[in-house]
Amino acid sequence: MRRRSRAAVEAPLPQRDGIDPVRLRLPEDPGGRWPTVRDHLLDRYGAAIGPARVESMLRDGRFVAADGPVGGDEPYTAGRCLWFHRDFPAERPVPFGIGIVHRDEHIVVADKPHFLATTPRGSHVKETAVARLRRDLGLPALQPAHRLDRLTAGLVLFVVRPGDRGAYQTMFRDRRVRKEYEALAPHDPAVALPRTVRSRIVKERGVLAAREEPGEPNSESRVELLGVDDGIGRYRLLPATGRTHQLRVHMNGLGLPILDDPLFPVVLPEAPEDFSRPLQLLARALEFTDPVTGERRRFESRLSLAQWPRSTHS
Repeated sequence: MRRRSRAAVEAPLPQRDGIDPVRLRLPEDPGGRWPTVRDHLLDRYGAAIGPARVESMLRDGRFVAADGPVGGDEPYTAGRCLWFHRDFPAERPVPFGIGIVHRDEHIVVADKPHFLATTPRGSHVKETAVARLRRDLGLPALQPAHRLDRLTAGLVLFVVRPGDRGAYQTMFRDRRVRKEYEALAPHDPAVALPRTVRSRIVKERGVLAAREEPGEPNSESRVELLGVDDGIGRYRLLPATGRTHQLRVHMNGLGLPILDDPLFPVVLPEAPEDFSRPLQLLARALEFTDPVTGERRRFESRLSLAQWPRSTHS
């Protein structure tokens, strides 16, 4: 019976450009505010996209139930599920491909380029790693097991089968994955390395940059110096936790802000992104015991940071 229940709410619309349709479950309406489906949709989405756009979507049959397109004059029924595709925002294409480091029946390990978001969010929808990989690999059920910041390049693990996703997500949640990053930042011989940095990081909604504040630490990163060239250090960063902007915050806190970071030490004014100057931060390696197969795994990125060695950029 559980299988039949899941099948009953399966989306009747296919993905579009690798993006799932939005699923809307009509809420309870004890006050009788919404006599028809149209009344609810106008109340819910009219302010965001305009009443005329809602009406247009209804006329075009873009709101769909399990049994087909939904008419605006249909009686409102609480608990009914509708699906639709949002209008995608105009997006500037990210001019870099996604490398495939590993692929099997359970996982795909991809080399995400700088500037490409992992999953749809805000103005980044089709130009995301998950949407591209679903289209390119023909894997519509592909989902990320974790996220990598949009400006950071490197390894992201995706799960092929929905039933396996929880095992891989739990592995990341429980910190059973060794993550290794590489960064370029100023070299300061007065900063003793290696060292482990622990601090309390806070990220507020609507504020671009996370910050450190007094209090019990909730983040930990090990920082190691790998080499120096023309006043710039190449660093290995080993995060034990996964707070938003953690490595960027910790490096900045050491007085070693990562090169070409638009948020640290100063939030730069909003401007079109310069694809020739990516943040010099790379997710270099992932190492873990596979929770599905039991194998010990290690994957390494095939990408490199553009500004190393420095002597070639002098």
